[in-house]
Amino acid sequence: MKPRKLGWLAGLLCLVLWPVAACTQQSSWEKQNAAAVRAYQRADFAEAEKLFLAALREAEKFGPQDPRLATSLSNLASLYSAQGRYAEAEPLYRRALAILEKAVGPEHALVATGLNNLAELYRQQGRYAEAEPLYRRALAIREKVLGPEHPDVAASLNNLAYLYNAQGRYAQVEPLYQRALAIWEKAVGPEHVLVATGLNNLAEFYRQQGRYAEAEPLCRRALAIREKVLGPEHPDVATSLNELALLYSAQGRYAQVEPLYQRGLAIWEKALGPEHALVATGLNNLAEFYHQQGRYAEAEPPYRRALAIWEKALGPDHPNVATVLKNYAALLRKMNRAADAEKLEARAQAIRARHAQQNSPK
Repeated sequence: MKPRKLGWLAGLLCLVLWPVAACTQQSSWEKQNAAAVRAYQRADFAEAEKLFLAALREAEKFGPQDPRLATSLSNLASLYSAQGRYAEAEPLYRRALAILEKAVGPEHALVATGLNNLAELYRQQGRYAEAEPLYRRALAIREKVLGPEHPDVAASLNNLAYLYNAQGRYAQVEPLYQRALAIWEKAVGPEHVLVATGLNNLAEFYRQQGRYAEAEPLCRRALAIREKVLGPEHPDVATSLNELALLYSAQGRYAQVEPLYQRGLAIWEKALGPEHALVATGLNNLAEFYHQQGRYAEAEPPYRRALAIWEKALGPDHPNVATVLKNYAALLRKMNRAADAEKLEARAQAIRARHAQQNSPK
């Protein structure tokens, strides 16, 4: 079997700002939450965590069923999810969702945000069967409450398409991505970062389907938007660089591949830290490029490091762990280390079998 590279299609988590009155206590919470959101958006996660925790302490004073408490819980969970700290994120999301359903009713737009975020967390962990009903409920609420052309509807369509792509339900993917992109372009303008997300995700899908000529202009446009709007060192720029490298590699344009991978990896390491799950994505893809080029000695260290990062960040049974195990095993066979390869292959097969069983139709 051909080793597998990993793209990174951006699913969308939603951070929330809750309108509040102008009393001193509430104003303090509002300022801390807004500052934390800004820090999160510029990928300053250490500062964001400090501010989100301070906002949470203020929000606890509002009472156990206050929607502002749900906002703080959800935002802190979104930060932890972005860092791969999934075990810490899940109880926060669950508590936030329970508060919102009671405080504002089961069909409020804020409930859709809570459903979307919990679903995204499950999707990131490969828990697809748990994610789908949450995504679908979030989409239904948003279409009903916000209207079919709202940007949040596009976010739900995007995330549902991502889930179907991960499950191999390809016929359902493209229409959802195209509708999401059209909504974003109309609602927020053609150079917004949400449009870049839609472009990058549709390009990733086209690349996976071998539709390279359709993928490249979308990739390039997404990269240009992100560099202009976010700056050249933002993690989302690395996502676009990684996707463009994957596309060029698939086309055999090898001289253009390695610099893109190296730049993307350096951005992720600087912005997110050396043990983030996205860093492992970059390492896996760089290792696979070296592997394809016959540069076996250069390929092994990034495979090993990617495996260690994903085991720690995502858990030992995550589908990404199975991917890097399979890729690394293929390399070991090329290096005449069959016994080591067999151990990795057996573990990868066991992980995939468990996920196939968990995500099979009931």
